[in-house]
Amino acid sequence: MEPGEHDYIFKLLAIGDSNSGKSALLLKYTDTKWNESFVPTIGVDFKIKIIEIQGKSVKLQIWDTAGEERFKNIISSYYRGASGILLLYDITDRESFENLNSWLIDIEKNTKKDVCKILVGTNCDLEDERKVTYQEGKEFATSNGMKFIEVSVENNINV
Repeated sequence: MEPGEHDYIFKLLAIGDSNSGKSALLLKYTDTKWNESFVPTIGVDFKIKIIEIQGKSVKLQIWDTAGEERFKNIISSYYRGASGILLLYDITDRESFENLNSWLIDIEKNTKKDVCKILVGTNCDLEDERKVTYQEGKEFATSNGMKFIEVSVENNINV
């Protein structure tokens, strides 16, 4: 296979409130880097990761979106053509969990019904600061037809 050729290309979109851990997770997954201080994403950024699954080359285009309300109009156009959505919240920030319904409305308005959605609770290493239980996250995901996972970028858990 020539460089730049892939058996599959998937567009993934990471969404959620500002400071929910989108940029940190994507940087850790694509570049295996972790930085304690992140600058908020302005608009949209993206990373590429090429993986092999069952002998097939898969190119992941992972779009990192700004979580601030003022960027929602810009972000809506990036939903088009998405194969999957990573919906993130911070387990130590109750508000980021409570805002998930608003993000789901955006997903429903801007994607196909069959888009794959994964709910990601970030900072699972901060158990002492937890404001959202694992069970709450799991139940929210199940009731909205999503898969669920908790991650820790800092400790490389489930990245």
